[in-house]
Amino acid sequence: MKKLILFIALSLWLRQAEDITGQWYGTLRVSGIELRLVFHISREDSTYKVEMDSPDQNAFGIPASTITFENSTLTIGIERLRARYEGTYGPSGIEGVFHQSGQSFPLNLTRAPLESKAPVRPQEPKPPYPYHSEEVRFPSESGTIELAGTLTWPAGKQEFPTAILISGSGPQNRDEEFMTHKPFLVLADHLTRNGIAVLRYDDRGFAQSTGNHSGATTADFANDVRAAIAYLNTRKEIDPKRVGLIGHSEGGLIAPMVATDTDLAFIVLLAAPGVPGSQVLLKQMELISRAHGMDEERIQSASRINQHIFELFGQYGDDESFESRLEGYLKEVLSANSIIPEGVGKAEFIARQVAQFRSPWMRYFLTYDPVDALKRVKCPVLALNGGKDVQVAPGNLAVIEQAIRQGGNDKVMVKEFPDMNHLFQTCTTGATDEYPTIEQTMDPSVLAEIAGWVLKQTK
Repeated sequence: MKKLILFIALSLWLRQAEDITGQWYGTLRVSGIELRLVFHISREDSTYKVEMDSPDQNAFGIPASTITFENSTLTIGIERLRARYEGTYGPSGIEGVFHQSGQSFPLNLTRAPLESKAPVRPQEPKPPYPYHSEEVRFPSESGTIELAGTLTWPAGKQEFPTAILISGSGPQNRDEEFMTHKPFLVLADHLTRNGIAVLRYDDRGFAQSTGNHSGATTADFANDVRAAIAYLNTRKEIDPKRVGLIGHSEGGLIAPMVATDTDLAFIVLLAAPGVPGSQVLLKQMELISRAHGMDEERIQSASRINQHIFELFGQYGDDESFESRLEGYLKEVLSANSIIPEGVGKAEFIARQVAQFRSPWMRYFLTYDPVDALKRVKCPVLALNGGKDVQVAPGNLAVIEQAIRQGGNDKVMVKEFPDMNHLFQTCTTGATDEYPTIEQTMDPSVLAEIAGWVLKQTK
């Protein structure tokens, strides 16, 4: 009788194991933060279909490019994210690993929905606000793109000075939401409370804005800023002679580009590059590796490899032979160095490296030198950097100031905040995995510096 019960239970389990369709929930722990993921698995005949949600990043319906389920092993490939999930189906759910960008993270899935634990962010404003706030839309690229954003302006009827916020690299929403922080929401609130109107918007092809983000370059994003300026000229609340730009990270590349051909009252550069992108990335890789405790020998070895890759691109980037040259060099490097992250095969690693250079944004960013634009900026400039910034080194401040002054513009002020990181949080190491663990979104002294300087330039 016991054998019969056991056989029946086993049969029930096997039949259950055959059905993997439905909703699967898990929590991904990355750089000190928790991100909920939801996989929606359906099946038609013998073909599976999967879509993934990342609710904490406001990303939904991300389609999987491949899915297999054989011998209790589930494999999901998401080409759009350069990610894959591998897990084993069992009585308690699916135990597996999520791979992305050369890193691997444990990720177990269950049928039970997970509740989000909201991080403590004391600086984020809550309505009602003591100022006007309006959802707006405006066209870019001759009307082929519609950008969606938020315009805030102080109470009252007079025309106000205005700042347009320009986000950093990668698709960002109007709050520049990153690692559970919303820097542009906090900055816009502070500026508006202090008498400065603010326009912030979702990057093209992201959130509520239309267009294609992945096919765009920094120059395309500069056109979106010009479109934002044109839109503000239609608003009676805004003084068109007192409109300026505040750019963070890549946004600090964009602001001077626009300032060369547009009359502006000011520009503020927050952690802005002053050198070509290849130099920015080389220094970034070095600083991030050191902040995460990598030994110096490996840092220098990786730096030499990356330097050679960028030199290859500089010499052959526009030639059809570039990809084969890069593949050949990487194969040579991999035979002598162990630089492949755990869980990533050699062929996959090489394919990822090569694919990066197909991106229009990357190709533009690597070779663009901001010095020429900086020399042609004639409006007042404020440039700030964190002394512990590992993404854009504070040494860029000196280059920025020198270029602006060489162009004959003495209306420039630079300032380094010694104990702050790329987000202008007061920090310990500056490492990127610190960002979500710090309650502060942007240090109040930086907010005050920006507001006070802008008001002085626009009085």
